[in-house]
Amino acid sequence: MSLEAAAERAFAPVSEALTQGRIPGAVLGVVDGGGKRAVLHAGSAQIEPERAPMRRETLFDLASLTKVIFTTTTILRLIAQGRMALDQPLSELIPDLRQYDLKAPERALTVRQCLTHQTFLPAVEPLYTYCSDPQTLRAFVLQRVWKQGPTVYSDINFILLGIAIERVTGRPLLAQPLDPGFTFRPDPDQCAATERCTWRGRVMRGEVHDENAFALGGASGHAGLFGAIDAVLDFAAAMLDGTALPPEGLAALRRREASQRTLGWEMKYEMWSGGARCSEDCIGHTGFTGTGLWIDVERGLAWSLLTNRVHPTRHFDSGIIPLRRAVGEAAVAAFDAG
Repeated sequence: MSLEAAAERAFAPVSEALTQGRIPGAVLGVVDGGGKRAVLHAGSAQIEPERAPMRRETLFDLASLTKVIFTTTTILRLIAQGRMALDQPLSELIPDLRQYDLKAPERALTVRQCLTHQTFLPAVEPLYTYCSDPQTLRAFVLQRVWKQGPTVYSDINFILLGIAIERVTGRPLLAQPLDPGFTFRPDPDQCAATERCTWRGRVMRGEVHDENAFALGGASGHAGLFGAIDAVLDFAAAMLDGTALPPEGLAALRRREASQRTLGWEMKYEMWSGGARCSEDCIGHTGFTGTGLWIDVERGLAWSLLTNRVHPTRHFDSGIIPLRRAVGEAAVAAFDAG
C-alpha cells in the first residue's frame, strides 16, 4: 500500500473527530526513511476570535515535542562532541544549582536521570505565578528546595536540562541553532491557535501555550518549539535514515532505560499513544497542545498527528488519547498491508 493510502486510512478517525467537533483542525503526515511522505489536513487553524483555515504549512505549538525534537537531540549532539556526559551530575554543568547547600539532592541529579524522568522532581509547578522576569525565574528554579516525591514524568527535569544547554553552549535557548523548519519565534499569522488564556487575557497564537515556558522567555527545555508538519517529518526521516544524530546517539535511543522510556522518548508499552500495532523498536512522544510524533525504526515508518485540540479551551474532552492510538494503529496496519 502506498504512503498516500496509509495516510488516508489513518486520517479516517481524525475526520470523525473533526465532524464531532472534538478538535478544530488537524494535519497528519506519514514518512519513510527515504523521506517519501504523504500529508493530509482539514479543519480550522483558529475558530475564535475569527476563523482561519488549516493549511499544510500551518505552524503548531509543538509543546512537549520540544523535549525530544530539540532538547534530547541537542543533548545527544553535545555528548557526541564531548561537551557533556549522560551520567554527569547537573551541578557540574550548572554549578550554582542549589549553591547554598552543596549536599542538596538536586545537585546529584544526572543528565540521564532527567532525560528518562527518573528523578524525585514534581510533574509540574506553576512557576509563572512566582515571577515574570525570565532570568529571575531561572534563578528561582535553580535555588528552589524541591519537595521529593515518586518518579514521574516531569517538566522540571527538562527545564533544568534546558538551562544546562544554555550553560554548556554559552547562548540562550532563543539563540540556539535549530533544525530547518523549527522556530521559537513564529509568525503568529502562520500558526494554529491554542487556548484562550485567562492569565494572559487572549487567545494564544504564535506565542507558546505553556505558561512556564512563556514566563521563562518563550523557550524552555520542555516547551516553546514551533514547526509545521513537513519540518516534523523531515526530522523523523532523518531519525530513520540515521542522519539526525551520531550513531551512538541513535543507538542509545533504541535502548530502553526505564519501563516505558528511553532517553527523552517513550517506548512502546501497553495502551501507549502510538497504538498496539507498532514494533517494540518504536519511539514516540506527545505534546499537551495536541501534537505527537512516533518513529517505528524496525518498519522504517514514522507518523505525526498535529492538532490544536486545546483551542479555545483545554477544559473539554477532545478524545485525543484514543484518537492518537487509532491513528497509529491505522497507519501501521495500512503500511503493513502494502
